[in-house]
Amino acid sequence: MAIPGSARNANDTKGFDGDAFYRALETTVQARDVNWKEVSEATGVSASTLTRMAQGRRPDAASLAALSAWAGLNPSDFVNAPYRASQPEPMMQISSLLRADPALDTEAAEAVEAIVRAAYERLKKPLK
Repeated sequence: MAIPGSARNANDTKGFDGDAFYRALETTVQARDVNWKEVSEATGVSASTLTRMAQGRRPDAASLAALSAWAGLNPSDFVNAPYRASQPEPMMQISSLLRADPALDTEAAEAVEAIVRAAYERLKKPLK
């Protein structure tokens, strides 16, 4: 058992390849011809976090989310684990699309989602 505050062991990664994520992020930085300071300013991720990532440390969840959104990277693409889903659940995709629709406020997106979810549950075929 790891002691709180001690060095992380290999099992703590949950299959996330932080080095591969950083390399992909670095490729995006180079392709956009920006520097790391500009990435920090655009994402709100501290320069020290970016430096630690370059040294092999993983970012916190909020920083990972911000950097992923900025670079158009999907963090799950960097997870190699037996529990990784082969494809996302259809209702999750529908929910995400509805919540991202600028024509729908949160309440409207939830209402449409409830209608679709009810129809989906009623009409879907049982898995074999």
